[in-house]
Amino acid sequence: MKRNLMFKVLLMLMVGCFLSIDAFAQQMTVKGLVKDTTGEPIIGANVVVKGTTNGTITDFDGNFLLNANKGDIIVISFIGYLTQELPAATSLNVILKDDTETLEEVVVIGYGVAKKNDLTGSVTAMKPDGKNKGLVINAQDMISGKIAGVNVTSNDGAPGSGAQIRIRGGSSLNASNDPLIVIDGMAMDNEGVKGLSNKLAMINPQDIESFNVLKDASATAIYGSRGSNGVIIITTKKGRKGQKPSVSYSGSVTLSQKKGTVDVLDSNQYRQLITDLYGENSDAYRAMGTANTDWQDLIYRTALSHDHNITVSGAVKDLPYRVSVGFTNQEG
Repeated sequence: MKRNLMFKVLLMLMVGCFLSIDAFAQQMTVKGLVKDTTGEPIIGANVVVKGTTNGTITDFDGNFLLNANKGDIIVISFIGYLTQELPAATSLNVILKDDTETLEEVVVIGYGVAKKNDLTGSVTAMKPDGKNKGLVINAQDMISGKIAGVNVTSNDGAPGSGAQIRIRGGSSLNASNDPLIVIDGMAMDNEGVKGLSNKLAMINPQDIESFNVLKDASATAIYGSRGSNGVIIITTKKGRKGQKPSVSYSGSVTLSQKKGTVDVLDSNQYRQLITDLYGENSDAYRAMGTANTDWQDLIYRTALSHDHNITVSGAVKDLPYRVSVGFTNQEG
């Protein structure tokens, strides 16, 4: 009996030992170095085991230590660089490449351009794929609700109608709070353009390449006091050198319907109400007359809207050109 018990104890110890050895063999310490393409170490890069919260960051020399299991995937990432995924190994030398799409994006600022990663002021750039989708009647509709700190309020929905644009709110009780609008380098402030309720009505939304909004004092300083309410810089589409002549068309036809009507009494119901309150011989009853008009049905209708644009672009030797014609009609 004693001998059997000793045998079982020894057997369990041996099995436990083998299991520990196998588990230890699955684990490893990953030691690595993260550098950029110039050979400089990247400080603070994220090193994480994919699909887990197990991770670390690189030190001042770009080194890191991380416990991982055999078969794990190590994810190395840092702002401004392309993320890399590598299988776990005891030694890793990682070179992160620049994310050129992020770092080299050009933003228009004042009278020049700058790379996005070089900006220090509060500047927001919006490209065509970031604008509001659907039928865009006015240029301000493209940025409405898309840029933080910019509030756009249209007076009505008619093409070319007035609009109130505020960047980070108003700053004056008496003077204008409208931002300075610059279209291809031409300033369109209140002193330069007269008789327009909406300066953005001058430009076809389909001709706009990008919006750049300058918000704070450092970004708008180049425009002086004219930029005190912020600056909206618009860059229009242009032809390209060496481009072959091309003709393009874009158009849309939309229907707009009222969401619903206000539930009101018809003429007979209203006449009965007046009778119950004042009687048939009252002045209120005689003033109603006999008409039975549904004013909501007469006022509202299904509106048909058209938007058509034709563009001709190309280049004659080294002289690029782009001509566009747009037609917009929106029923009320």
